[in-house]
Amino acid sequence: MINTILFDLDGTLLAFDQNEFIKLYFAGIEEKFLHHGYPKGVVLNAVFEGVKAMLANDGSISNEQAFWDRFSVFLPDQLYFFEKEFLDYYQTDFNEIKKIVKENEYAHKAIKVLKEKNYQLVLATNPLFPQVATYNRIKWGDLNKNDFSLITTFENSSFCKPNPKYYLEILEKINKNPNECMMVGNDVEEDLVAAKLGIDTYLITDNIINSQNLDYSMHKNGSFKDFYEFTLTLKDL
Repeated sequence: MINTILFDLDGTLLAFDQNEFIKLYFAGIEEKFLHHGYPKGVVLNAVFEGVKAMLANDGSISNEQAFWDRFSVFLPDQLYFFEKEFLDYYQTDFNEIKKIVKENEYAHKAIKVLKEKNYQLVLATNPLFPQVATYNRIKWGDLNKNDFSLITTFENSSFCKPNPKYYLEILEKINKNPNECMMVGNDVEEDLVAAKLGIDTYLITDNIINSQNLDYSMHKNGSFKDFYEFTLTLKDL
């Protein structure tokens, strides 16, 4: 029986357009390091390479290490500087992106219902970001990080979506079987892949991402309002 709900963050609990977010995010990084004299594209190229390393991570190291190991190949001998400056960015200018976040009243309602019914909640956001950036994005949506028993970040994860091992790692951390869990997200490829492990799924269609034009009709799906109404039908635990 399902007793645990895994939530995606960006485009799911956080109501915004992913492309707009990425555009502002990368522009913010460019602006940050232009002030330090790095030509346009130099730092972003290292970031892209670091992200690719995380996506390809085989679980032998953390995503954090995979990112910085690859990043430092392109910008060597300055790792402390970049770690410090990225931390500063995530604590300051990064939060200007909050302006694109829309109110998601049904996310708050659904979480309230699930907590009242004693469901365990996990924030299964793709762990490409450090904890500081993830915790700030949680605040953008007026969400409470303490509602979640696990929040995946690049420090505590060794795989990324859409690798099914990302979900296996979560199951191991929370000591749950697949049939006890449901994954709720807006990305057909990244979130619904959890079904391959036997995890139930619910696709949020408000900000749907379906770059491969995949058929998702066999999965539960609907708006966040629909999902909230679905939570009302769940049994108390």
